[in-house]
Amino acid sequence: MTDVTMQDGCTRKSWISAAVIGLVVALFALGGHKGIVAALLLGLLATGLLGSLFIWLSCAPVPKLGERSPISRLTPSVEGEVPAVPEHAPAAPAPLMAAPAEAPEAKAEKAPEPAPAAAEEKTPAAAAETAKEKTPAAAPAAVADENEGGSQPVALAQPRSGSADNLKEIKGVGPKLESLLHELGIYHFDQIARWSSAEVAWMDENLKGFRGRVSRDDWIGQARILAAGGETEFSKRVEDGEVY
Repeated sequence: MTDVTMQDGCTRKSWISAAVIGLVVALFALGGHKGIVAALLLGLLATGLLGSLFIWLSCAPVPKLGERSPISRLTPSVEGEVPAVPEHAPAAPAPLMAAPAEAPEAKAEKAPEPAPAAAEEKTPAAAAETAKEKTPAAAPAAVADENEGGSQPVALAQPRSGSADNLKEIKGVGPKLESLLHELGIYHFDQIARWSSAEVAWMDENLKGFRGRVSRDDWIGQARILAAGGETEFSKRVEDGEVY
């Protein structure tokens, strides 16, 4: 019996089985008061679907295994069996020869040579001249912080809270001297009240055109009273507008 005959018989059986089931479905539909037309449609639908399903499951041809590929021929089918080498097999390419490793001596020869030494060593005079050129020049001392007999008081970049005290309330400080004190960073009574003797000496020496005025008019004593919130006779006159 050929494969075609067997497949035709399988197909016939599948449709017969599907028709029987479709008939059963139609009878159940009639029993359920679906009507003759609805029952026939359900039976035909069940027959068609089930017939196709049965044919696909039972009658589909099973694919046969083809001949072994050339690669499978080279694979031993039995453990330990060595495959036969074809007569006209191409010769394996000759392995590439690795480049010979360089000998340590060659590497040593290729090492970079040290930079040549200077043609002539510098003489002591030339070395001293070079050191002199590399040494930064000292910044000129405009006004030293520490002069003979005193040191400059700590200065402020600007008055605190943006408002300076009226330094003219100190006896001996006029409008011009007040501007000079502002240039030196002095804006408040408490700055003057904290001056040490060295700072007083520095101010007496560096107030241009008013040397010795700090000690002579006792700025420290007046500033302490004014910084504490008190008043002096001279400060009252300044507040009343009698001075300046």
